Amino acid sequence: MQIGLVTYKPEHVEGFDPHVYYSKWADGQAFPAAKGMQNDVTVFCDAKAIREDPTIVSTSHNGPALRRNRRNNLAFDFVCPTHPLYRTKVYEYLDILSKEDITGVTLNLYHFADEGYCTCPRCTEQRQKSGLSWTEWRAKTVTAFLKEAKTHTKGTFAVEMFPDPVLAKERFGIDFSAIAELVDYFHVPLSSRDYFTNYWVDTIVRDFVATLKKPVVVELSSELPTDEKLGALLKTVSYISRHTLQAVLLLVHDSENARQIAYFAVHNSDFREWLDTYEFTKMKQIVDNWEKTY
Repeated sequence: MQIGLVTYKPEHVEGFDPHVYYSKWADGQAFPAAKGMQNDVTVFCDAKAIREDPTIVSTSHNGPALRRNRRNNLAFDFVCPTHPLYRTKVYEYLDILSKEDITGVTLNLYHFADEGYCTCPRCTEQRQKSGLSWTEWRAKTVTAFLKEAKTHTKGTFAVEMFPDPVLAKERFGIDFSAIAELVDYFHVPLSSRDYFTNYWVDTIVRDFVATLKKPVVVELSSELPTDEKLGALLKTVSYISRHTLQAVLLLVHDSENARQIAYFAVHNSDFREWLDTYEFTKMKQIVDNWEKTY
């Protein structure tokens, strides 16, 4: 199992691999490609684009897919996934990234906002013409988008998974089996301010590994850690390392944040004794490798 990073800055940090760089954010900011890294692109969440043209927002019977719409519980502002001009802009950005020497592209938030979206006239007409059920039309729409998006990328192609291993198709149009035909691996972010209670992480990881038919990479939040939070984070990584994972990725603010994590693991004798006592072999190998540098 590899230990890597998800970063907001295109910085390589010794002792971590792979490196994933957020090149396009949910607020609409887009940055040049990070060379030698996997570039992560937020697709249908773009607060800036919606401010500039409110007509592109995804809609439902409960109103628009906006964070301020309290009838829903959405973390981001969603663009309608069938909007042709916005899709073209996404493809153009992927083309720009793929002209550079990148490892590959990961797409996130490439799906419908939630179960009731989207009911705009364009989506309604497309669904009616398809003759498919609501669930099947949305799943085919998402899969077709990913198939086209992949032609605008190079290298490793991956997608992030909304952390719902049960109702992803009904809620978001995410068809695990169909998407598995397109991707090299699935990237599962399990974000939390801390991991003092971590059994839920282990449960969701177990479910995704059993369900997804391609390798799984798990992302854990690692920004602004205290010593207590670092200890809980590293024990969580240790527990999920017992599953068959391609990698665990730590979301950090910058390279110093990443080095702090590795240094803490190497120099915390209680944690290293805990790894030995409970035979966390994969995590012990990671820490032993960090010791060469930190």
